[in-house]
Amino acid sequence: MAEKNTSKKINMIEPRATEKSYLEQAKRIYMFPVKKTMGKQEIAAMVEKEFNVTVTDVRTLIRNGKKTKYSKGKHAYPGITHRQDKKIAYVKLKEGDSIKVFDEPEDNKTSAKEAKKAEKEAKKADKNAGKENK
Repeated sequence: MAEKNTSKKINMIEPRATEKSYLEQAKRIYMFPVKKTMGKQEIAAMVEKEFNVTVTDVRTLIRNGKKTKYSKGKHAYPGITHRQDKKIAYVKLKEGDSIKVFDEPEDNKTSAKEAKKAEKEAKKADKNAGKENK
């Protein structure tokens, strides 16, 4: 017989990576999907521990699950069921703190811009060289 794993599952919390959450990050607000049983103090403590930041405010909401139709067979009466409700936490951080959600390295942005500028300059140099030869 196989032994059961009795170790407790570690609560990992990850911020949502959506367009709305990206816009909220400018205000230092991050969105986290959390368990429905978690309170605001628990959420704040978990975020502070996980990301080494200081939480100043926590707002929560529960999104109701949508109704979905289903049918069990060709002539069966279709029924309606509901998807699970989801709890979302909006966490505001102290000024100066941030959490890296999207993989956007700062160095690659500047190097990409520099590469484009170098290409434009090379094209201009080629055009100027062509005009001088004529």
